[in-house]
Amino acid sequence: MSEQSDQIGVRIADWQHDLGAIRHVRDTVFVAEQQVDPDEEWDDADPNCLHVIAETQKCDAVGTGRLDITGKIGRMAVLKAYRGTGVGTLIMETLIEAAKDRKLPEVYLNAQTHAVPFYTRHGFVAEGEEFLEANIPHVRMRRQLTS
Repeated sequence: MSEQSDQIGVRIADWQHDLGAIRHVRDTVFVAEQQVDPDEEWDDADPNCLHVIAETQKCDAVGTGRLDITGKIGRMAVLKAYRGTGVGTLIMETLIEAAKDRKLPEVYLNAQTHAVPFYTRHGFVAEGEEFLEANIPHVRMRRQLTS
Protein backbone atom coordinates (compact mmCIF):
# COMPACT_ATOMS: atom_id res chain seq x y z
CA MET A 1 0.00 0.00 0.00
CA SER A 2 1.12 3.47 -0.67
CA GLU A 3 1.80 6.23 1.77
CA GLN A 4 -1.41 7.88 0.51
CA SER A 5 -3.56 4.90 1.53
CA ASP A 6 -1.94 4.85 4.98
CA GLN A 7 -3.64 8.19 5.58
CA ILE A 8 -7.08 6.87 4.57
CA GLY A 9 -9.59 5.42 6.98
CA VAL A 10 -12.59 3.31 6.02
CA ARG A 11 -15.67 3.17 8.19
CA ILE A 12 -19.25 2.00 8.09
CA ALA A 13 -21.28 4.96 6.85
CA ASP A 14 -24.50 6.34 8.25
CA TRP A 15 -26.73 6.57 5.15
CA GLN A 16 -28.54 9.75 6.23
CA HIS A 17 -25.49 11.54 7.62
CA ASP A 18 -23.01 10.49 4.91
CA LEU A 19 -25.28 10.62 1.86
CA GLY A 20 -23.67 13.83 0.57
CA ALA A 21 -20.17 12.35 0.68
CA ILE A 22 -21.30 9.07 -0.87
CA ARG A 23 -23.17 10.98 -3.57
CA HIS A 24 -20.07 13.08 -4.34
CA VAL A 25 -17.89 10.00 -4.91
CA ARG A 26 -20.45 8.02 -6.91
CA ASP A 27 -21.56 10.98 -9.02
CA THR A 28 -17.92 11.82 -9.81
CA VAL A 29 -16.94 8.26 -10.74
CA PHE A 30 -20.08 6.76 -12.24
CA VAL A 31 -22.18 9.65 -13.51
CA ALA A 32 -19.47 12.11 -14.64
CA GLU A 33 -16.58 9.79 -15.63
CA GLN A 34 -18.48 6.73 -16.84
CA GLN A 35 -21.63 8.47 -18.08
CA VAL A 36 -24.01 6.27 -16.06
CA ASP A 37 -27.54 7.67 -16.01
CA PRO A 38 -28.20 9.09 -12.52
CA ASP A 39 -31.56 7.29 -12.47
CA GLU A 40 -29.70 4.01 -12.91
CA GLU A 41 -26.96 4.88 -10.41
CA TRP A 42 -29.28 5.81 -7.54
CA ASP A 43 -31.77 3.08 -6.67
CA ASP A 44 -34.27 2.10 -4.02
CA ALA A 45 -31.81 -0.42 -2.57
CA ASP A 46 -29.44 2.28 -1.29
CA PRO A 47 -31.23 3.06 2.00
CA ASN A 48 -31.33 -0.67 2.86
CA CYS A 49 -27.65 -1.38 2.17
CA LEU A 50 -24.66 -1.17 4.44
CA HIS A 51 -22.38 1.52 3.01
CA VAL A 52 -18.72 2.15 3.72
CA ILE A 53 -16.81 5.33 3.11
CA ALA A 54 -13.08 5.91 2.69
CA GLU A 55 -11.89 9.27 3.99
CA THR A 56 -8.72 11.27 4.28
CA GLN A 57 -7.58 12.50 7.69
CA LYS A 58 -9.41 15.73 6.85
CA CYS A 59 -12.64 13.71 6.41
CA ASP A 60 -12.76 14.18 2.64
CA ALA A 61 -14.54 11.21 1.04
CA VAL A 62 -12.39 9.46 -1.58
CA GLY A 63 -14.16 6.11 -1.98
CA THR A 64 -17.27 4.12 -1.18
CA GLY A 65 -18.98 0.78 -1.63
CA ARG A 66 -22.09 -1.02 -0.44
CA LEU A 67 -23.28 -4.44 0.67
CA ASP A 68 -26.90 -5.54 0.39
CA ILE A 69 -28.68 -8.15 2.50
CA THR A 70 -28.16 -10.89 -0.11
CA GLY A 71 -24.37 -10.44 -0.04
CA LYS A 72 -24.09 -8.40 -3.20
CA ILE A 73 -21.26 -5.89 -3.15
CA GLY A 74 -21.76 -2.91 -5.39
CA ARG A 75 -21.19 0.73 -6.13
CA MET A 76 -17.46 0.36 -5.45
CA ALA A 77 -15.96 3.70 -6.43
CA VAL A 78 -12.66 5.45 -5.75
CA LEU A 79 -11.84 8.96 -6.90
CA LYS A 80 -9.28 8.99 -9.71
CA ALA A 81 -6.49 10.59 -7.64
CA TYR A 82 -6.69 7.71 -5.13
CA ARG A 83 -6.87 4.75 -7.51
CA GLY A 84 -3.95 2.37 -7.32
CA THR A 85 -3.11 3.46 -3.76
CA GLY A 86 -4.79 0.65 -1.84
CA VAL A 87 -8.04 2.49 -1.08
CA GLY A 88 -10.11 -0.02 -3.06
CA THR A 89 -8.53 -2.85 -1.07
CA LEU A 90 -9.41 -1.13 2.21
CA ILE A 91 -13.02 -0.72 1.05
CA MET A 92 -13.25 -4.34 -0.14
CA GLU A 93 -11.77 -5.71 3.10
CA THR A 94 -14.28 -3.69 5.14
CA LEU A 95 -17.22 -4.93 3.05
CA ILE A 96 -16.06 -8.56 3.30
CA GLU A 97 -15.68 -8.27 7.08
CA ALA A 98 -19.18 -6.79 7.28
CA ALA A 99 -20.52 -9.75 5.27
CA LYS A 100 -18.75 -12.18 7.60
CA ASP A 101 -20.17 -10.36 10.63
CA ARG A 102 -23.62 -10.92 9.12
CA LYS A 103 -22.80 -14.64 8.74
CA LEU A 104 -23.26 -14.54 4.98
CA PRO A 105 -21.90 -17.68 3.28
CA GLU A 106 -20.69 -15.77 0.22
CA VAL A 107 -20.48 -12.39 -1.46
CA TYR A 108 -20.92 -11.63 -5.12
CA LEU A 109 -20.72 -8.66 -7.45
CA ASN A 110 -20.99 -7.51 -11.02
CA ALA A 111 -17.47 -6.42 -11.92
CA GLN A 112 -16.66 -4.03 -14.71
CA THR A 113 -14.46 -6.17 -16.94
CA HIS A 114 -11.43 -3.88 -16.57
CA ALA A 115 -11.63 -4.43 -12.77
CA VAL A 116 -11.71 -8.25 -12.87
CA PRO A 117 -8.00 -8.54 -11.88
CA PHE A 118 -8.65 -6.39 -8.78
CA TYR A 119 -11.51 -8.62 -7.64
CA THR A 120 -9.59 -11.80 -8.50
CA ARG A 121 -6.81 -10.64 -6.15
CA HIS A 122 -9.48 -10.48 -3.44
CA GLY A 123 -10.59 -14.07 -3.92
CA PHE A 124 -13.48 -13.57 -6.33
CA VAL A 125 -14.03 -16.02 -9.19
CA ALA A 126 -15.68 -15.00 -12.46
CA GLU A 127 -18.73 -16.96 -13.58
CA GLY A 128 -20.94 -16.80 -16.63
CA GLU A 129 -20.81 -14.66 -19.70
CA GLU A 130 -19.96 -11.00 -20.01
CA PHE A 131 -23.02 -8.71 -20.00
CA LEU A 132 -23.84 -5.02 -20.21
CA GLU A 133 -24.92 -3.10 -17.13
CA ALA A 134 -25.35 0.68 -17.49
CA ASN A 135 -23.88 0.18 -21.00
CA ILE A 136 -20.59 -1.01 -19.46
CA PRO A 137 -19.26 -4.60 -19.90
CA HIS A 138 -19.48 -6.59 -16.66
CA VAL A 139 -18.99 -10.14 -15.43
CA ARG A 140 -20.53 -11.77 -12.34
CA MET A 141 -17.98 -12.76 -9.69
CA ARG A 142 -18.42 -14.68 -6.44
CA ARG A 143 -16.37 -15.37 -3.32
CA GLN A 144 -17.10 -17.95 -0.66
CA LEU A 145 -16.63 -16.72 2.91
CA THR A 146 -15.20 -18.57 5.86
CA SER A 147 -15.48 -17.27 9.40
